[in-house]
Amino acid sequence: MKAMAHQLFHHFLSSLLSLAALHGVAAVEFDVFHNAGSTPGGIRFDHEIGVPFAKQVMETTTNFVWKLLEENRPEDRRTDVQVVHMIVDDYTGAAAIAYGGACTINVSAVYLQEYEGNDVRWSFTSLMYHEMTHIWQWYPAGTPAGLIEGIADYTTLRANYSSPWFAKPGSGERWDEGYGPTARFLEYCDGLRPGFVAALNRKMRYEWSLNYFAELTGKPVDQLWREYKEKYGGVGGRRRGEKIRKLVEDAGNQREWLWRDEYKARSYAVRSGCQLTNG
Repeated sequence: MKAMAHQLFHHFLSSLLSLAALHGVAAVEFDVFHNAGSTPGGIRFDHEIGVPFAKQVMETTTNFVWKLLEENRPEDRRTDVQVVHMIVDDYTGAAAIAYGGACTINVSAVYLQEYEGNDVRWSFTSLMYHEMTHIWQWYPAGTPAGLIEGIADYTTLRANYSSPWFAKPGSGERWDEGYGPTARFLEYCDGLRPGFVAALNRKMRYEWSLNYFAELTGKPVDQLWREYKEKYGGVGGRRRGEKIRKLVEDAGNQREWLWRDEYKARSYAVRSGCQLTNG
């Protein structure tokens, strides 16, 4: 009888936690502004993705990021976010890019137009796992740009939404190279210390320090990187490394351009920032 009561209590507690998680998502709204409706990419967005699916993906990826980064309670994550915006616009550059300070994800209609294949929904979802991570991860001043992008790609990897040409284990020239190579390095660190990425993200809430790697694993990051490369036989290539570093630099430049005043005036006039507004 006591055992049954114990099981019922745990079932009840689990239900309460699930409801709390659902309530957390319900407290965040997701909106989509489609500013490229008459362009080829905009038309493809309408026909193959659509606003309802886009909002669904925004919610699904938010749930996944919260779980992965162990931001399960409202106090564990950003408390200023009432709404996350997506803007589909006709610009050339990054396929998608997030501006965390304004809770905004920009999606390129040009990318959607030029995407080859019948699985554009899959590609769109993969992009959202990456970009939604930028909305919820912590990256204080001084955080290496490559680490920021690497954590976002780590989310994509863990969600099983990494592309066939995603970086292989052991690839890259630097631990903070960015994107796939850094994601694979973080995967290695997580194997040494389960929950490493979530713990690293928590430490980064208020300030950045390279010592976090040693605090979490007992080894400085340079030693971790050396042992990681030795494990996989030094896989990597200078040309690929230079290309990825250029991508990291371009992403930063694109983010700055997308948030210039003239872009905001043209493409972001309905709502501004992370708070809900009237109207």
